[in-house]
Amino acid sequence: MNSKQGKLFTFLIAAVALLVLPLFLQTFGNAWVRIIDMALLFVLLALGLNIVVGYAGLLDLGYVAFFAVGAYIMGLLGSPHLADAFPAIKTAFPNGLHYNIWLLMIFAAVVAGVVGVILGAPTLKLRGDYLAIVTLGFGEIIRIFMLNMDRPVNITNGPKGLSQIDSISIFGVNLGKRLVIGDFTIQPVTLYYYLFLFLVVLSVIICYRLERSRIGRAWMAVREDEIAAKAMGLNTRNLKLLAFGMGASFGGLSGVLFASFQGFVSPESFSLMESVMIVAMVVLGGIGHIPGVILGALLLAGLPEVLRHVATPLQALTDGRLAPEILRQLLVALAMIIIMLLRPRGLWPAPEHGKSLSK
Repeated sequence: MNSKQGKLFTFLIAAVALLVLPLFLQTFGNAWVRIIDMALLFVLLALGLNIVVGYAGLLDLGYVAFFAVGAYIMGLLGSPHLADAFPAIKTAFPNGLHYNIWLLMIFAAVVAGVVGVILGAPTLKLRGDYLAIVTLGFGEIIRIFMLNMDRPVNITNGPKGLSQIDSISIFGVNLGKRLVIGDFTIQPVTLYYYLFLFLVVLSVIICYRLERSRIGRAWMAVREDEIAAKAMGLNTRNLKLLAFGMGASFGGLSGVLFASFQGFVSPESFSLMESVMIVAMVVLGGIGHIPGVILGALLLAGLPEVLRHVATPLQALTDGRLAPEILRQLLVALAMIIIMLLRPRGLWPAPEHGKSLSK
């Protein structure tokens, strides 16, 4: 068996394992499959942020804002909230606004991309810490807007959030309901898993194509040395805006999926800590390296849930003085510190970076 056949065989084994995994885990309960579903959503977010941070070298600490934009678009246009809040909409749509989910995905990706460009435009001359502070503030502004836009006109329902959000339907199959095939029942969390997995694979293909394209090479030139990139004739302004817009569109799409999967969104889901975690996923896995970003996202999304079973016994050792949530955060932070000390370039860094740093 030559190397090409070996790679194909490995790919087929991995594909079969990914397809069978949720069917196996759902026998132990839906909680484990739900953890994997959320991990796949964070993989989508990390891949989008990797375009901004990994390819273009722009530190964005407000990425969760685009996630919020997509989620609230789904919440407003896929739930009865607007019809209940505005009599005119109730008259036109007695059953509430329930737009086609695929149109909402496209719309949310476009709107989030435009918001990303709007964020990027005034920050083009900023770099490093200054850019991080501005984007951090932007993320918090979006969250505060969502929190307070319930008066004098109730648009977002404020801290109460939006509920009764439509689930996704594909070819007549409602992913929010069980699918019975003979004597076998596929749970809703498993159906969503397959949708998320498909979109992750599609996003990985898009990111690989971007990385190897002229635009991707131009982004990396800007990341390595912006002055040299300008001297070579690259339009760094447009390249930065494109990176912000494309990365934001991934966040908007992920927000739609999140809102539909949860059936509920509220401002608490889009805190600064979420942005920090997404950045940590990219850095921990390996900046600019797609396999590393995926690994970092899976680890940081799943590790807190796994540590949930460790935190409770540790709480007993402290006589209940520390809450399990705090202990989980401490354990995750400790694990991240140890990993970054042992692997400063990330768990799976790009080979080019390793070569350049080893010289």
